[in-house]
Amino acid sequence: MAQTPDVPPNLYHDLLEAIADGVYFTDRERRIAYWNRGAEALTGYGRAEVVGRRCMDNLLVHIDDAGTRLCLGHCPLAATLEDGEPREADVYLHHREGHRVPVRVRVFPIRDAGGAVTGAVEVFNDNTAARRAAEHLERMERLALLDHLTGIANRRRAESALRSRLEELRRNGWGFGVLMMDIDDFKAVNDTYGHETGDRVLRLVGRTLEAGARSFDLVGRWGGEEFVAVVAGADRGALHEAGERLRMLVAHSSLDGDLPLAVTLSVGCAEARPGDTPESLVARADRMLYEAKRSGKNQVCSLENRGLPPGGPENGDPYP
Repeated sequence: MAQTPDVPPNLYHDLLEAIADGVYFTDRERRIAYWNRGAEALTGYGRAEVVGRRCMDNLLVHIDDAGTRLCLGHCPLAATLEDGEPREADVYLHHREGHRVPVRVRVFPIRDAGGAVTGAVEVFNDNTAARRAAEHLERMERLALLDHLTGIANRRRAESALRSRLEELRRNGWGFGVLMMDIDDFKAVNDTYGHETGDRVLRLVGRTLEAGARSFDLVGRWGGEEFVAVVAGADRGALHEAGERLRMLVAHSSLDGDLPLAVTLSVGCAEARPGDTPESLVARADRMLYEAKRSGKNQVCSLENRGLPPGGPENGDPYP
């Protein structure tokens, strides 16, 4: 039988002090008994200013999106002290310097040996980035630029990005490239597992591609099981590397179930050229995608790795 390792006496305290999240403990009267460094950083209030005071005594004064002061009757921490149920909420806390900070709070009860609630612990973190992402998502949905199934950019948004990048190439010489990506044998997935599972696969692939792309690149669903990435500032070698990274991430993703279901991607790369249109650029990437399929699937194909000349038709490029 394995022996349980000894836990250093200060380990849990040291862990709480090391994390970036704010953490504080209160008793049943909501009097603060512990305040970690993360809480100091997020609120501006030092431990000596806070411990022994109640959280609503002109300190955090949480409000919601409507401006309701939660400490006056709708406080998640007070509710958890009352019924012992954990809670979470998105609120705004009051910073020591006067401004409001959006935070996600999670509250958990503290119980004694008999199970009675003797206090609560609240964990909170800066929610600015998540709120901005949600707002951006809402704006994209309003503009009908998101694919309804996968939640990533749709073809309309991708075509707009292609036009913008081509204009930047024409005006400023800023290079970029396109990856056309297609799920291998997707029809067999639908035929074998059904269209609901096929939709789950499309969501898995779309979200994996978006998570694996750089923040200034765009990944979208082109149509059906085909996806596109518009990769900024990439020469042919960097474009191929980006395609390989995305191919690898999808190959290492899977749906959970009795038998985990994994799929692969074939990827075609095309570097933008002066004089390209969105149609000509996508057509070249599509030709490379076809080569990747023809050569065995689950691979990235570009002019470079096929040993083909890099120029246009005048240089013998068979895929103008």
